[in-house]
Amino acid sequence: MKTETLPGHAAMLTANIIWGLMSPISKEALNYFAQHDISRIVLPSLRMLGATAAFWLLSLFVRHEKTTRHDRWCLFGAGLLSIAFNQNLFVVGISYTSPIDASVITTMLPMATMILAAIVIKEPITHLKAFGIGFGMTGALLLILSGGEGISLDGSHALGDMMCLTAQFSFACYLVFFKDVISKYSPVTLMKWMFLFATIVVLPFTGRYVFAVDYAALPSSVVGEVCYVVFGATFFTFMLIPIGQRQLRPTVVSSYNYVQPVVATVAALAWGQSAFGWVKALAIVLVFGGVLMVTRSKSRKQLEEERMSKQLNAAENE
Repeated sequence: MKTETLPGHAAMLTANIIWGLMSPISKEALNYFAQHDISRIVLPSLRMLGATAAFWLLSLFVRHEKTTRHDRWCLFGAGLLSIAFNQNLFVVGISYTSPIDASVITTMLPMATMILAAIVIKEPITHLKAFGIGFGMTGALLLILSGGEGISLDGSHALGDMMCLTAQFSFACYLVFFKDVISKYSPVTLMKWMFLFATIVVLPFTGRYVFAVDYAALPSSVVGEVCYVVFGATFFTFMLIPIGQRQLRPTVVSSYNYVQPVVATVAALAWGQSAFGWVKALAIVLVFGGVLMVTRSKSRKQLEEERMSKQLNAAENE
């Protein structure tokens, strides 16, 4: 791990720890919504609205960056993939399938990113990287399935499973296709446009549910949970993602996704919702071992430099 990439690793680790805690916290808010006939689509819509307002407000206090028309179109596509499609498809998908199915499907993100990066930007699939992805996926699946639930094979869940899978694939596309434009601007500039575009696209479909809620009647605990999701797990974490994208390869960024079930498990243990055993211990070792292997795998640039060095050495020895 290079010293210059440490901020990127720290950013992605922090973001995924916060997302891992979001799972049990948002579940409490969604349970309240279900009990009071509030659509679950309200939560991702509030994430977009709240983050959009926060990023545009913050942009008033930082250096202004002018974006080109071409880059704004790129940010429009990035906002659709990473925010509009990813967040809303996943939440709607969960309503059709089981939480365990959705959790298992999220482990496909690093694998999808690795394959897509190999096709689009020619990022090499080294043995170390492949083993790391496999180790991390195995550990994440052990954590998810050790809860005692099984994967549902009911055909009625197929639509929800497909939505959750599409959500993961859309985020993988965002990581691979938009790395260049992400490197050109500050996180505030990037996210104020991406969230604005995502909100403009989604709000016409979800606005009637969002504005029908009597927010004054919400308990303070639910308000706190929603604020954590909007400002902690959305506004703050999406400030961190561009830092990771600039310094790390797409596959490395996505491999940190495996940290989320570890954090959710540790939180459940701390709150007395689960028991610790050798399966969970093994799973945690596999997850962090897998992430370490992916981060230590060689990039295309490194492999090309090694190949050039070997060719130069061979030429000198002739």
